[in-house]
Amino acid sequence: MPRSEPDFSHEHHALSAGARCVVGVDEVGRGPLCGPVTAAAVCLDPARIPPGLADSKTLSAARREKLFAELQGVARIAVAHASVEEIDTLNILRASHLAMERAVAALKADFALIDGNLLPRNLPCKGLALVKGDAKSLSIAAASICAKVTRDRLMVDLAQQYPGYGWEVNAGYPTKAHLEALLNLGVSPVHRRSFKPVHNILYQEKIITP
Repeated sequence: MPRSEPDFSHEHHALSAGARCVVGVDEVGRGPLCGPVTAAAVCLDPARIPPGLADSKTLSAARREKLFAELQGVARIAVAHASVEEIDTLNILRASHLAMERAVAALKADFALIDGNLLPRNLPCKGLALVKGDAKSLSIAAASICAKVTRDRLMVDLAQQYPGYGWEVNAGYPTKAHLEALLNLGVSPVHRRSFKPVHNILYQEKIITP
């Protein structure tokens, strides 16, 4: 069965119902062992939608960068984060929703299309949750690209501050090389202590330390 392309139908429906600023919202960074979780909200101009918008996971890094640059010239974009401390305090789902809420609030949106099956509890406007929304909504696809490019760049910067973990290539995800570096180098200040591989290393250290 061929993969369906995202379209603007959900946005048109909200606009026809009276919304003025309809945003697509997506997050990236739930799975990594370190760094913040990042969300983007994007309000597209229906007359200036860049061709080729799709779920960021289906695009090459070069294509994502190109589309991100194009979007910055034709769309309203807000990117927000929830910190490692917030992830460890709240849990990753609530932290990802917090980042979404911050991104939506920054654009003063009055309707949000959210990727996923849950609306953030403190979403500052009306919204609709769309499972696999980045494959259904052009605005969510745009948000997925903006969030992914921004977080990948941030992880490259963090890799320079904390070398050896390979974040410039793995973006903090638990690859074999990252897990081996975690064992050899220990836990960095930006690792998520509530995540099992990191927690287990810290717990073992506590047991070993006299």
